[in-house]
Amino acid sequence: MTRVRSIVRGVGSYLPQKILTNEELAKTVDTSDEWIQQRVGIKERHVAAEGEFTSDLAVAAARAALDNAGLTPEDIDLIIVATTTPDYTFPAAATLVQMKLGMHHGFAFDIQAVCSGFVYAVTTADSYIKNGLANRALIIGAETFTRLLDWTDRTTCVLFGDGAGAMILQRVELADDEPERGVLSSALRSDGHHWQKLYVDGGPSSTGTTGHVHMAGAEVFRHAVGKITDVVYKALEQGGYTVDDLDWFVPHQANKRIIDGAGAKLGLPPEKVVTTVDIHANTSAASVPLALSVAVADGRIKQGDLVMLEAMGGGFTWGASLIRW
Repeated sequence: MTRVRSIVRGVGSYLPQKILTNEELAKTVDTSDEWIQQRVGIKERHVAAEGEFTSDLAVAAARAALDNAGLTPEDIDLIIVATTTPDYTFPAAATLVQMKLGMHHGFAFDIQAVCSGFVYAVTTADSYIKNGLANRALIIGAETFTRLLDWTDRTTCVLFGDGAGAMILQRVELADDEPERGVLSSALRSDGHHWQKLYVDGGPSSTGTTGHVHMAGAEVFRHAVGKITDVVYKALEQGGYTVDDLDWFVPHQANKRIIDGAGAKLGLPPEKVVTTVDIHANTSAASVPLALSVAVADGRIKQGDLVMLEAMGGGFTWGASLIRW
């Protein structure tokens, strides 16, 4: 007997060249480096260049992941892009990535779950693979989130950045006597009753405009830690593991205090928590794969490690995925 699993073949990332520091922000809005670092732990963020679109960031991250995996676009038959900031209302950013990679085969679509998008995409790709609809999936979180910001609103403009991260999942059949690998379990949640706590005040159907980010920061913080730990425990339970079994916790990089609070509530030592919010800020759907790429590149995450991905975003949406690397 065998069991089908979606294993990680490679990861990759891309960050725009322009770096915007807290000191530079303080020249244009009433804030300071000390104020930002104390409240959210952010020192700097990357900002996409004029004419640099979300699909461009996604393609750069995709190519890095393909190189890391030793694969080519011909080896991919599914592309999922998690994004809140697509190039166009339609077509999907994923189809533009497919085009820019020179692919004429397979299928591609976007997922919109804001900051939880990448975790939703991992879970979706895993389901497609296990149901025989794909063999290799290219999953990308990509955002040009700074284009949703009101740069005069110090409560939001200091929080976000741009970037993209990618992961390749591949279908394998493991014999019963082989150790577990790949995506082991996932837990997804949403509750639309909280939408006004974190939203963009625009859209094709409502205003016909793009709009800007609005956030009730204290309310989001109040919900975050509990919702994060809820799905982490559920994914662990479904996988047959406990917190003590985890090698790495890779949370959404929104706020250092939320990351620390979730780690403490789970009973995880800080050295098991991957944190990049200080140098990336909140890159929404890109934050988890960007953090993953950093931890893989520096050698922290290695084959055989048990890794928990987690995110929460507007909607509210939240979710977790447990992966044996």
